[in-house]
Amino acid sequence: MNNEVTIIGAAIMDIAAGPVPKELFTKGSVPANKMKMSYGGDALNEATVLSILGVDTSLISVVGDDEIGNKVLAYLNDKGISTDNVTVTKGMTTGMNIVLSDNEGERYFITNPESSLRKLSLEHILPYVDDLSDIVSFASIFVSPMLGITEMAQLFAKIKEKPGRILISDMTTAKNGEKVDDLKDVLKHIDYLIPNEREAKLLTGEADPIKNARIFSEYGVKAVVIKCGKDGCVYKVGDEEGFVKTDAIEAVDTTGAGDSFVAGFIYGLTKGMDIKDCCVFANSVASLVIEDIGTTGNLRSLEQVLQRKESLSTRI
Repeated sequence: MNNEVTIIGAAIMDIAAGPVPKELFTKGSVPANKMKMSYGGDALNEATVLSILGVDTSLISVVGDDEIGNKVLAYLNDKGISTDNVTVTKGMTTGMNIVLSDNEGERYFITNPESSLRKLSLEHILPYVDDLSDIVSFASIFVSPMLGITEMAQLFAKIKEKPGRILISDMTTAKNGEKVDDLKDVLKHIDYLIPNEREAKLLTGEADPIKNARIFSEYGVKAVVIKCGKDGCVYKVGDEEGFVKTDAIEAVDTTGAGDSFVAGFIYGLTKGMDIKDCCVFANSVASLVIEDIGTTGNLRSLEQVLQRKESLSTRI
């Protein structure tokens, strides 16, 4: 595998609609000004954004041998994302999410727990570990019930056997009351951990994001970035801590915002940016994504991000 970055995680289809008023379930029928069929899943979103930014990217995932699975593979190939290590499983239903956004851009998901979204396991990943890229993103902790804490610890240790390989991990909401101490054998392998405020708080019980960054660092994470939505993000690496604000953008749809932030951060790493500049770039990518419906929103090109980043950098 000669790609710059390997992403591990879900690849599915999204049906997005919004803004949807909260009266949906009392009225039975409500209007939505925008509807869109797109492709999603945390890993696919990251890979798509990196592809738009010009980064050579491969994906490790699993899909079913059905119509949606074929569409997902065709989409990835069209975007230039390597699917050599995407497992196609006979009889499996490829994941599909219905994503509804409200007037504030917040999103609500309807998912199928029996689909490929929840079926990724070590058997789909371990055969390819030795040949992974030098930058690996695991997207995301707690998405697949088949990749529990024991399995993640095994996988992350294997990924880090290659000297110099960088492991990045995003996160979603802990599903079974897990706490930070439960993840000690997982966290010690991670170079960059990028949860959002709520995800971090659920693990630590601490509301302050910079305090949470310190807690994760105490568990062995080399660098921590905590996404704070419209406020930007905080970061910690070694003794360096900081806050990076973002543009005041009116959100149309926040679907994919966190994934696009991670992808933007990874892009910065591939270009040798320091952690603060990676955060500025990541905020710039995410701010474009939330301007329109769908997982890549208004993101079209690297040049567009660089213009947004220049505007943001002059105000930091």
